[in-house]
Parts: sequence; structure tokens; C-alpha cells
Amino acid sequence: MDNCAYISRKINPGTAPLLNLLRRCDSGFFLESSLDIDRMGRYSFFGIEPFSVLQYKNGWITHSQKGRDKKFKGNIFNYLRGLLDNYKLAVKNPSANPPFLGGAVGFLSYDLGFYLENIARKNSDDLNTPDLWFAFFDTALIVDNYRNEATVFSTGFPEKSKRLRKIRAKQRLSEFINKLDSLDEGLFSGEGYYSGEHELKSNFTYNNYIRAVNKSRDYITKGDIYQINLSQRFQAKTDLSQEELFVNFRKVFPVPFGGIIKADDFSIISGSPERFIKYDGEFVTTRPMKGTRRRTGNAALDRQLRQELEVSAKDKAELLMIVDLERNDLGKVCDYGSVKVESLRRLEEYATVFQATSQVRGRLYPGMDRVDIIKACFPGGSITGCPKIRAMQIIEELEPNRRGIYTGSMGYFSFSGTMDFNILIRSFFKKGRDVYFSAGGGIVYDSKPELEYEETLVKAEALKMALRGYKNEALCVAGR
Repeated sequence: MDNCAYISRKINPGTAPLLNLLRRCDSGFFLESSLDIDRMGRYSFFGIEPFSVLQYKNGWITHSQKGRDKKFKGNIFNYLRGLLDNYKLAVKNPSANPPFLGGAVGFLSYDLGFYLENIARKNSDDLNTPDLWFAFFDTALIVDNYRNEATVFSTGFPEKSKRLRKIRAKQRLSEFINKLDSLDEGLFSGEGYYSGEHELKSNFTYNNYIRAVNKSRDYITKGDIYQINLSQRFQAKTDLSQEELFVNFRKVFPVPFGGIIKADDFSIISGSPERFIKYDGEFVTTRPMKGTRRRTGNAALDRQLRQELEVSAKDKAELLMIVDLERNDLGKVCDYGSVKVESLRRLEEYATVFQATSQVRGRLYPGMDRVDIIKACFPGGSITGCPKIRAMQIIEELEPNRRGIYTGSMGYFSFSGTMDFNILIRSFFKKGRDVYFSAGGGIVYDSKPELEYEETLVKAEALKMALRGYKNEALCVAGR
């Protein structure tokens, strides 16, 4: 690779020292896979001290670099593409390397989709969440969970000349390793943290949620939509730090697409089981989820619930509709005839739920890039409905608040040309002591409103458990 300094050493890739380091920094990230390392969750990534931060909100772009903020109106996608073009590693075969070699790590809020599709807004923006937020990291720790080893990689960006890049890469590499070497387990032993019961507030009453489900069914009857995702948002207060909350969450709900992003005035703690989009330098892959059943801890009852999901005509229909939508989205940017359904319906087991998942893949069309993929596919069809634009309009009508991060995407654009994003479900948005999380489900014509409400509570259970934490270091995981 062109003028990159890097070092590979086998270390214990435990999370405790990394979280200690993250807590000491104003901003950073840890994208972690703690489940199914053979198929989807092989790598985890960690970084601190970005050299640049990009935000977008209400038509305004804010780009912070070298202690200076530049704020202006503009097309965020064109600007993001320009930044990604500025920072490229000369990697001939991206899929032969770890998928992240430094890059832009951040999130796209669900509300960015309204900008993309030019949909009118009515809901309150009470959390003032950025529509887009990315931090650019020149140095990162790459953990190979399969081989149980880690690599520290430094690129030398944002320096442009080869000589200065090489000097910076070596300097940053040395600084990063010294910080890692100075850490110990410290505060984060990994045993979990107790917070206690919390008063949860929802932006829906039970009766209002039932009415919203019935209104959704009315729109389906009229032919406006075939399916829609409806959610409710919960709010609580906690004295747990984002790092402590993350430790609790990963014990309660290990997933292949989780992580933590820490910004100056907010943080995101995600335990998402769903991939939105992945690009490996050649192929684009999406993994929509539709269909959920709770896990109880009772083996016989769990078998019954799993079987119920497996044969449910309603849940099959929901997933098939979304698969068709995702095929159409990928078809906008992929070679004709290359878009294939690799897995039509697979049942996956998580700590608190069973989920049904599909996988669709296509080869990116020449001349298209990662920004084009986002523009074609965002937000993910599994969390809007079908058809997507009309479903988003109805969501805006029926839900009381803007969603913010919920059902947006968190992930990275690597300097090597790859990208990987989750769907921000099973995720916290934290500001100070306030934490927010949402849960929803797909509504079709034969949905039963009371069961749809219950499904949101089932999906929220892992987040509530993480928020409560563990008393006397006792780990309590549903389904265990």
C-alpha cells in the first residue's frame, strides 16, 4: 500500500482496555462483532481522535478540521463523495484485506431519507439529531476475532504529500500503540454495571398505538401501501456512561453489527442484528429482517415460538415484499442480471428473539460508487414499508416525533474503498443522562393491533435489560 505505516501484533482483543481509552477521549468509536464470527462478525474496529468531522443538518454542512469549523449550504452527498475521493488508499484487491483500514465512521439518521426523497416534514425534531455525522480516523485498531489477533493501521491522512504522510503515519502509529500499552482493565472489568429500574416514557399511549395500527391497515385497504413499519419511542434517564451501557448491552444481546460511537455531545450504543448494506469493492449486499418471535428461556416454548415464526404466512409475506423492494433498490446501481437473492428466508436466534432474515447481492455497475449505493438504497426498506416513499409519508403522519437515529444506519466508509452499515435498531441515543430508544414492527392488512404493540415490547426488552444492568454481578439474559 502507498506510504502507510502499520504494525501487526497479537494482543488480547478484550474490550475493557479499549473502553477505558474511549472514556478518556472526547470522541471515538468501537464497531464490534460479538456473534457468529464465521459468517458475519469476524472483525471489530476501534479508533479515537479523528482528524476531521462532517455533519449535516437542515441543509447545512459543517466540516470541522484542524480546530476550524466551516459551515455552508450545499449538497451533502457531493461533498461527502469529494472527501472520500481525497482520502484513498492504493489497494488493488480490497476483499483480500481487512474491510476497514481507517476511514469515515458515523451514521445516517432516518430523517436523511426525507432529504433524499424530498418528502415534506411535519413531526417535531425534539432531539436535534444530525441528519448525517461522520468522523474521519487516520489510525485504527483492527481486531480479527477469528484469529484472535489485532493490527494497528495508520494511513498518514490528511497529509497529501507522500513524504509528510509517511512521517505522520509513523508518528500516529507510535502514539496509538503507546496509549494502548499504557492501559489496563481498570474500570471496565466486563462484568456488567447495575443501574436499577427506570421510569420509561413512551411517545405513544397504548390506545394511540392501536389507533395508529388500525389507521395503517386503512391505508393498506385503500391501496396506498402494502406494508408499513410503525414504531414507538421510549425515554429514560441513567447514570451509566455510554461505555458502561455498552458493556451491559453486549452481554444481554450479542450481535454481529453492534458498536458505540462517541461524539462531543451525544453517543450511540447499538446492538443491531441487521445489516443495511455492505460493499466489498465489487459486490453490494443487503440483509433485510422481517418476522420476530420472543425467546422465553423455556426450551419447549421456544421451539413452539420458533416453529410458529417458521410457518407464519403473514411473516413470510412481509419478508418477501421487502426482498422485492431491496432487489429493486440494488437494481438501480448494480449490473443488470447480477442482483440475486442468496438466502430467501433464514431463521436466526438471538438472546431475546428469533428473527427471519434474507440476503440479496449484486455487482456494482461500473461508474457507480459508494455514495450512489447510499442514495439508491437509503433508508432500508425493512424499516419503512412498501412502497417506500408513500410508507415514509404515512410514518410521518402517524408517529409523533422524528425518528432520529432509529432505523437509520451506523457504519463506515473505509479508505480502501469498502463500506459496511447496519440498520440502527436495538440502539440507544444518549445525550447527557437522557437515553432514547425505539422499537417497531411491520404492519400488514391482517395484523392484529394488540399483537403488534406486544411485538414492540418484545424488541425493546434487551434494551431495557441493558439499561437496568446487573445487581451483584449476576448476568440475567433472556433465553439463557
